[in-house]
Amino acid sequence: MQRPSVNEYNPYFQRYIDLVPHEDFLVLFNGNKEKTSRFFGSIPAAKHDHRYAEGKWTIKEVLMHIIDTERVMAYRAFVAARADDITMLHPMDENKYAANAAVTNRSLASIITEFDAVRNATLTIYDHLTDAQSRFMARGETHPFTAGALGYIMIGHIEHHINIINERYL
Repeated sequence: MQRPSVNEYNPYFQRYIDLVPHEDFLVLFNGNKEKTSRFFGSIPAAKHDHRYAEGKWTIKEVLMHIIDTERVMAYRAFVAARADDITMLHPMDENKYAANAAVTNRSLASIITEFDAVRNATLTIYDHLTDAQSRFMARGETHPFTAGALGYIMIGHIEHHINIINERYL
């Protein structure tokens, strides 16, 4: 799958795509999964419920946000891959999702296991995606997008959050 062109996504997401190296997509996608699981698994238990400032998410909430976002993006990628030009895909309210995720009584290990399961499911969408499927423009409410662009955005979104955790939490 080729790197997306700028007309395949909302310009807001450029900041995520810029974090993705110019390499084979499936290698990057799998490597991003392994890196993410290792990274979150290496965080000391004392930091799991840490907030770097009032009103900010805990590390467990950040990982749950990554999972929620991937679920939404994977569905959008599936819609695009199936050449659905009717379904209107609306933005998600990340703060509402985070407020209702209820991770306080969950272990970080259980959330990492959930991340791995979600990423494995997302990978099945991309494993056999044709070039045409990766480039079909689906109907986003604010901007059209392709399955290819969403795959790159998912990788960059995680890289963005790992960078924030390294800078502000650890």
